Amino acid sequence: MTELPSDKQHAIRLEGEKAYPGECCGFLLGVFEATGPRHIVDILPMCNARETEAQHNRFLIAPVDFMRAERHARAAGLEIVGFYHSHPDHPALPSDYDREQALPFYCYIIVSVNKAKAEGLTGWSLSPDRAHFNQEF
Repeated sequence: MTELPSDKQHAIRLEGEKAYPGECCGFLLGVFEATGPRHIVDILPMCNARETEAQHNRFLIAPVDFMRAERHARAAGLEIVGFYHSHPDHPALPSDYDREQALPFYCYIIVSVNKAKAEGLTGWSLSPDRAHFNQEF
């Protein structure tokens, strides 16, 4: 399970609205507990590196940005515990593409942005066999 404070939920919603009609994306920074939930402490917004004409339904985090995020997290005593992105004019449900790109140990947060207004926000984890997502919230 993942714990996402309300101020971080609000920040993700704002990122989705700012990026509309494209997808926003970013990192979830926090702490993995050995037997408990992931605690999200901060978010780290990223520029969607996908080509402009595809940003309405895809996002890409550039490898150099991934390295910068890892360094940023380490410097803060945190870890990358997951990712967030928006679904412009679509529900906050993971797509098959989202599943194909995901890894089982991370949390994935999706915010639905309808006509530039953030709506539903959901959290997901991928099953160990990568067959399906399990909804966390």
